[in-house]
Amino acid sequence: VIGYFTQVIMKELRLVSGYDILYGKVKEFIQGHLFNTRIDLDNLNSLRNLSEIETTRAIFETFKKEINTLTVLDKGEAEIRDYVKISKSRPFVVKDQGYIVPKKSIFNKIIGDSHFELEFAGFLEKYEDIISYAKNYFAVHFKIDYKNADGSISDYYPDFIVKVSPKEYYVVETKGREDLDDVEKIKRLAQWCVDVNANQKNVVYKMLYIKHESWEAQQQKPRNFQEVIRTWSKD
Repeated sequence: VIGYFTQVIMKELRLVSGYDILYGKVKEFIQGHLFNTRIDLDNLNSLRNLSEIETTRAIFETFKKEINTLTVLDKGEAEIRDYVKISKSRPFVVKDQGYIVPKKSIFNKIIGDSHFELEFAGFLEKYEDIISYAKNYFAVHFKIDYKNADGSISDYYPDFIVKVSPKEYYVVETKGREDLDDVEKIKRLAQWCVDVNANQKNVVYKMLYIKHESWEAQQQKPRNFQEVIRTWSKD
């Protein structure tokens, strides 16, 4: 049972080493700190208690919180280790759902995870003040790691990359109903743009966060991308 808890914690936190050390810490926590009195792991009642939902949650949440506190640090620095070239994306299969056939994207179909995404892509097709755009599919491999609402490290895939000029790109997130993780994602995206721009001078990256409710509130939809920028830019 200690091995099970240890493996789940390592999987959740993406730990690739240190099983033996973590195993010992989990064992000591369960035996001596989880309950009011020290327990015997060979006792059947102890094993039954460990199977309770509240007990397993307490174990996982305690270790996730403490490990993240030790490992997720703001070092105040960033570096560029690699670039993603969309034209090098390998062919991939997508779900059978709504799509548009684009003229301004390298992909032969733009699949929307929501109606709003498709609607926004349709407007990008009309805008004459952008060069091209791409839907950020998982297969593109453009992802940003961030600390989610419960303190764990997760991957965030922004919705669109829009090329305004050879030296200016916008990373765009469209959103229906916002949750706690979305707040953390957008904060991380803003910091990502700052870090990337500070570490290279070839291209300027900016971000836009467009909520569906604010898009729908526009009596007249943006006629070009510059109007989108003026309406939703946080700069």
